Amino acid sequence: MNLSSIMKKHPQNEEAKNIYQDPPLEQLRSVLNLYTHGKLQKALSESSQMLERFPNSVVLYNISGVSNAGLMQFDAAIDCYKKALKIKPNYAEAYYNMGVALKDKGDPEAAIDSYKLALKIKPDYADAYYNMGNALKDKGDPDAAIDSYKLALKIKPDYADAYNNMGVALNKKGDLEAAIDSYKQALKIKPDYAEAYNNIGIALKDKDDPEAAIDSYKQALKIKPNYAEAYYNMGVALKDKGDTDAAIDSYKQALKIKPDYAEAYYNMGNALNDKGDPEAAIGSFTQALKIKPNYADAYNNMGNALKDKGDTEAAIDSYKQALKIKPDYAEAYYNIGVALNDKGDTEAAIDSHQQALKIKPDYAEAYYNMGIAHLRRGNLDEGFKCHEWRLKMKKRPTAPARINLIWDGEQSLSGKHFVVYEEQGLGDIIQFCRYLLVLEQKGADVTFKVRSSLHALLQTMDSKISLNTKLPEKNKIDFESPLMSLPLALKTTVETIPVQIPYLYTDDERKKRWNEKLGNKTVTRIGLVWSGSTWHKNDHNRSLLLNQLISLLALPVEFHSLQNEVREIDIKTLTDFPKINQHQDDLLDFSDTAALIDEMDLVISVDTAVAHLSGAMGKKTFILLPYSPDFRWMLDRADSPWYPTATLFRQPSVGDWDSVISEIRQLLSD
Repeated sequence: MNLSSIMKKHPQNEEAKNIYQDPPLEQLRSVLNLYTHGKLQKALSESSQMLERFPNSVVLYNISGVSNAGLMQFDAAIDCYKKALKIKPNYAEAYYNMGVALKDKGDPEAAIDSYKLALKIKPDYADAYYNMGNALKDKGDPDAAIDSYKLALKIKPDYADAYNNMGVALNKKGDLEAAIDSYKQALKIKPDYAEAYNNIGIALKDKDDPEAAIDSYKQALKIKPNYAEAYYNMGVALKDKGDTDAAIDSYKQALKIKPDYAEAYYNMGNALNDKGDPEAAIGSFTQALKIKPNYADAYNNMGNALKDKGDTEAAIDSYKQALKIKPDYAEAYYNIGVALNDKGDTEAAIDSHQQALKIKPDYAEAYYNMGIAHLRRGNLDEGFKCHEWRLKMKKRPTAPARINLIWDGEQSLSGKHFVVYEEQGLGDIIQFCRYLLVLEQKGADVTFKVRSSLHALLQTMDSKISLNTKLPEKNKIDFESPLMSLPLALKTTVETIPVQIPYLYTDDERKKRWNEKLGNKTVTRIGLVWSGSTWHKNDHNRSLLLNQLISLLALPVEFHSLQNEVREIDIKTLTDFPKINQHQDDLLDFSDTAALIDEMDLVISVDTAVAHLSGAMGKKTFILLPYSPDFRWMLDRADSPWYPTATLFRQPSVGDWDSVISEIRQLLSD
């Protein structure tokens, strides 16, 4: 509210005096002082009393309006402005203040109409253009908002707030450079403008420059040390930068200043969950929900933390709470689908992903995870179709094939140069490299772009496939494909999986070296893999501690560790069981691992790349699977169509490795 406009003297001719009947200036100043010092209820009371004596005072109605608005009594405020306008229809300030109240009430459309009426009366009303810009921005029309801010700046070139909010509108449009320039204009006019520094930080973060964003937030905090929003935004940037601990500290600072900051609790929960502390994350989401009970995002992400904690049922309940608040919440349906898939309820998972896709038809992650559910069910044709959506996900595993180089599965490959590039983990490469042989059988000259550490192993394939670490020049390529798109291109079903086993072999020189190292075999040799890489997202679910295998280690056989990495927690068990032969210092690459596998009678492995390698070599392999296994092992079967020499041992319930190990021990004892 413009106080000077309230104090503006009205025409003092006799007709005006009869119409307006304003109180003496000293009495008006008394009421305005109350308003200025935040004594809104008292200002409202005194102006109401004065209106009994001066019922046609437009100034008193205006003061009553802004006092009501300050108390968030927006309907009462609007009523006061309307009364003022009945007395004085050309009262621009009343239209302006009514616009402010309507915007704060949540009706930007009506607010814009009110600002327009103010501007008809007073065309050079910079504040009206500025606030109309704010309403247009809130309405979701950034272009019109920017035009309105520009008109305000034509009238008032040093209007720092207009430059600042024009920057916000430009940011919403995605024009980040122009937004930053606008914020900088605001700072030229007002160098201690903390909000402008904060907004520059937001734009820099959106530009994927979290480091510069953090510097800008720090500038804002130098000017305004108790700026909760700057601490909050700095937390978001720190998390994007990968500094989760510092992000959590920044959210905590925001909460010290603003204890009811639900968004800070929410984002702190996300950071705590990313850090691997789902229990603390759940506590933070709970705090956010105490402040903001209808916070759908908090319910959704609390579901993620509950799922990571292993409480799938509670996670699903939390996602359902999010959907009660926000029925069109595609991400919550998606997360329910993921949780149901983890439970093994693939049919319900597919239904939930389909619900997400009804709301958000281009939801790549939902298609991808629906594909995982189909693949688990053995519906490979539908599963691999959906699996292609991985190439459109925000965090996609690899680049898609260039559109003009995609093979449709029908064109002749005879004499054609077909380039395939690796994606995902070592196990995926070992499992799906069999498709390179199929392309070659169809007449293609195949180049496989793959990490150099696998070249020695892949060279054992009976083929003329070229291995490279870089893509050839585009003009030398007829077709290209990511590795895991080949099953779809080749129309794979369970019945048509290429099962020419073995397709990977042992290098003769390394075979001889390992044969000499191990010596003549006198008892059964078993190769063991009990844990995978710690960075794997599902490692907590698939890996064991070595001491969980103690009952197996009592068997009268010769055990060999096939691990190239032993965790600190397993070292003591290895010391206590010296009968486990360790070779990690001699396993230089997967070609060495293959040669060691070749010396074994049996490989027992959790779901790692070694299990795939053993299967690809045609070695008898026992694979230990968690209750919710990876898609390639499907459901409810002890065999694998991918690896005919493998036997699958599945947890009967979540976390029950004892039953799996007992079954294997019994089988080996018979």
